[in-house]
Amino acid sequence: MDIITLAAVSGNLSILGYGIAALGPALALGIAVGKTVESMARQPEIRGYLRTTMLIGLALIEVLALLGFVALLIIK
Repeated sequence: MDIITLAAVSGNLSILGYGIAALGPALALGIAVGKTVESMARQPEIRGYLRTTMLIGLALIEVLALLGFVALLIIK
């Protein structure tokens, strides 16, 4: 096999791997938002605190996903 062919396959597999790895943050975002909405339904008086905490958590989850994307670009 050519080295060029191996590089092309390796690059395509790494992008596919990141696509699969993006499912983790997507599931985490869905679970976090769902549980926050459920908590707001149970105790509406603390919805401000819940929303603030949820947004901080969502930002941290997104940072982890973006760090993975940047690492993909650096390694590639």
